[in-house]
Amino acid sequence: MFKRDDPKNNYKNVTHAFFLALAITIAEPSTVLPLMVHHFSDSMVVVGVFASLLRGGAIAVQLYAAFHAQAYRSVLPYLRKVFFFRWISWFLIGVSIFVFGEHHKELTLLLIGIGLFFFSFSAGFGAIYFKELQAKLFSKTYRGKTMANRQIAGSIASILSGGVAGYVLEHFDAPLSYAYLFMVSSFFMVIGFVAFVTIEEPEKEQVLVKEKHFRTFLRNAVQILRADKKLQRQIFAIFLSYSYFLAMPFVILNANSSIALTGWMLGGFISVQMLGSIFGSMMLWRRIHHYEKMLSMSFVMMIAAFVIALFADSVYAYAAIFLLFGMALDGFNIAGMNLVIEIAPEAKRPIYTALQTNIVSLGLFFPVLGGAILKGTGSYSVVYILAIAMLVAGFLVSRRLR
Repeated sequence: MFKRDDPKNNYKNVTHAFFLALAITIAEPSTVLPLMVHHFSDSMVVVGVFASLLRGGAIAVQLYAAFHAQAYRSVLPYLRKVFFFRWISWFLIGVSIFVFGEHHKELTLLLIGIGLFFFSFSAGFGAIYFKELQAKLFSKTYRGKTMANRQIAGSIASILSGGVAGYVLEHFDAPLSYAYLFMVSSFFMVIGFVAFVTIEEPEKEQVLVKEKHFRTFLRNAVQILRADKKLQRQIFAIFLSYSYFLAMPFVILNANSSIALTGWMLGGFISVQMLGSIFGSMMLWRRIHHYEKMLSMSFVMMIAAFVIALFADSVYAYAAIFLLFGMALDGFNIAGMNLVIEIAPEAKRPIYTALQTNIVSLGLFFPVLGGAILKGTGSYSVVYILAIAMLVAGFLVSRRLR
């Protein structure tokens, strides 16, 4: 018999986060991914495009996924298919680098891009199903705790992953080192997926009758957005939180040009970022159940990180930046997910989730803009200052949500 706030579901939820983080930290858009893409292309715009691809593919399908999901009483059967598609996309990125690698750089870059797109494209469906499950399985208070537990587990896994990445990058030449990281990490990903799909899911009681046509669904979704002023303000604030993407992918490139990164330093930055995530989740996010306040605090931390980046000239300064990144990113993630669950009526939850995720995910393309600005100005400081200005605006909007 199903039990809400069941510790067993919490353990499976956390296990999924641990092994998923163990796998995908190697392509974290603030560390390894920019360096990997930069190995195959000197263009800052291309680096920005690939940082967007890792998550931006989800935008195309969010509303379409919600169109179908609004009538589902159970979503786990569909989530299993999403997990398989994500795994095969990730594994084939490593295979592509291994097979073509150094001798066919343009083809390798193309195949990496295709793999990242489909990895994030499938996540567009997965995000709707995942949030639906979180709302079904856990109450508001318990959900905040289990999400913080997920962040802590994921951060611990990422610290381990950072150590492994540092070892591989130090002892194997690029691009083979990147191929090994992707192929090996895909097997850790499977463990997390298997754990999550064994969760016991209750059937949803209140569902909507699916419209006959997707166009009709879109018109209804737009009407919901126009009618709900709170949802509008919330979406705008969370969209502005994504402005960190303007500069984040380029911080590691700036560090590499100023302090000559080694593989161990890069792995260390990954671990420091995840230590920040652990500290934030244990000391802050587990204790805060007002998600508007959590969002505001995350803005402050991210602003502080880029202010330090303006003057960073040592490994310690960059370590402080990545520590703040880890704390702020978890706050953004937890707040964004829980805010939409809180205001959405049960029957319309997939639509609310899709509206928010689809619109704010446009911010995932900020790295492309950041890369273009960096190419045009040649100044990291300009990109950092623009990101700070937008984050300050986001902080002011988030204060109005309370």
